[in-house]
Amino acid sequence: MTARSPSAVNQPLITPILIGGCLVLMVGFAIRASFGVFQIPIEQEFGWPRAEFSLAIAIQNLAWGIGQPIFGAIAERFGDRKAIVLGVICYALGLVLSAGATTPGAHQLLEVLVGFGIAGMGFGVILAIVGRAASDENRSMALGIATAAGSAGQVFGAPLAEWLLIAGYTWQQVFVIFAGLVALTLLALPMMRSPAPASRAELEESMGTILGRAFRDPSYGLIFVGFFSCGYQLAFVTAHFPAMVTEMCGPIDPSGTLYQMGITSTSTLGAVAISLIGLANIAGTIYAGWLGKRYSRKYLLAGIYLGRTVAAAAFILLPITPLSVIVFSVVMGSLWLATVPLTSGLVAHIYGLRYMGTLYGFVFFSHQLGSFLGVWLGGTMYDATGSYTAVWWVGVGVGLLSAVVHLPIREIPLGQRRAQVAAA
Repeated sequence: MTARSPSAVNQPLITPILIGGCLVLMVGFAIRASFGVFQIPIEQEFGWPRAEFSLAIAIQNLAWGIGQPIFGAIAERFGDRKAIVLGVICYALGLVLSAGATTPGAHQLLEVLVGFGIAGMGFGVILAIVGRAASDENRSMALGIATAAGSAGQVFGAPLAEWLLIAGYTWQQVFVIFAGLVALTLLALPMMRSPAPASRAELEESMGTILGRAFRDPSYGLIFVGFFSCGYQLAFVTAHFPAMVTEMCGPIDPSGTLYQMGITSTSTLGAVAISLIGLANIAGTIYAGWLGKRYSRKYLLAGIYLGRTVAAAAFILLPITPLSVIVFSVVMGSLWLATVPLTSGLVAHIYGLRYMGTLYGFVFFSHQLGSFLGVWLGGTMYDATGSYTAVWWVGVGVGLLSAVVHLPIREIPLGQRRAQVAAA
């Protein structure tokens, strides 16, 4: 592990490590956000039920969740950049091998490799690096900026995949192109060498000690449960929303503004919707980071989940039109990854910075359990009913649950609580 400086209090907000972390997240999430675009082309080529490719994406999300605490521990034990390199190798190799897969089982198996690659390049590793390198004053905002970088990737990931498919590339060729883009993120590694703060007490305590205290703390369990619905909603929308818009949205008016802008089909609108979510989320996550250093993170999280619940319920109750798709995408996008800087910041605030990557990684596993369920259930229930309506309402329910479970969290550092108990 790289040497730590005793303090980062004089660090500016924008640092090389923040820039490098943003680049890695941007590319990794651009490609991850594009998988929903391949849902229909792969289904049509092989004649698979939609549940088959949905299960592959669901397994990818589950492997990402399992890999997140593992890569967090690798980063904290062997070094941040080694964990990122391992993630890049897994991601690129998984994409290349998936391009040659011709059976559902092969796709599903190889998505394990892709999921581990996303974990190595994802929030658990990168946000821990950014969080440890930032000053207390800048940490929440830095986490928001890094999270927004993932959304910036989402802005061009799905449309790029759609454009390449329209341009005549096969989905297999697009997978190989994306593998090359993943490999290029290694060029950002020289920027990722940075000291990061940890208190003397944190440095002297083992990972097992810190993890044991967190696992025994009811607040950690509430954070774990609350992050489940975030994964369910985000993964379902990323994997199924393009297909849902393609099949359920009303027609695009040939004389309307969207048609004149080049959005001539509902399939194109579905890809653009993912891009709009990412675009709105850039502002949403940065604003959430700004709010996170001024207001209670748990109440902000409860408000975000409540807002998502209302937006999702309104969308499915009203007729699905091109306008409602755009409005929903912007509203949902503003709340999309706003949970990430607040949740990761909450973990760092309560349990310290030393093992933030591993602690956040375990919480993120809950997020990915929700992701697995959202993607898999979406495909399975679609095949059974021919509609996404029922699984959409499940997402509304779990969103409301998350809004409630954040309220009892004790937003006080665990060390401070222990000191208060000892002094009593």
